[in-house]
Amino acid sequence: MGSRLTTEEVKARLSSLEGWTVEEGKWLVKKYRFSFFTGSIAFVNRIADIAEAMNHHPMIAIDYRMVTLRLTSWNAGGLTELDFASVVRYDEAYAGSADDRTP
Repeated sequence: MGSRLTTEEVKARLSSLEGWTVEEGKWLVKKYRFSFFTGSIAFVNRIADIAEAMNHHPMIAIDYRMVTLRLTSWNAGGLTELDFASVVRYDEAYAGSADDRTP
């Protein structure tokens, strides 16, 4: 289990990420937009593979052409390095889905 990051550490790491916000002091949240529903589903499948490999699973909401990811480290009671490592991988997966997403 990773140790929980301080508010200052979270802010520092968040500054290098595009589109991610912190909610309730313990959730990393981002919305990804796609041109088609099938793009949303394909992205969620890529996220599932990453989450399984990292053994760290986000909450996922699919709303037609939008996918919202929410991450926290339950066992640490907040955000850890693992959350930030995960979101970098998720953003990479999104960048790789350029044919599916809205410009």
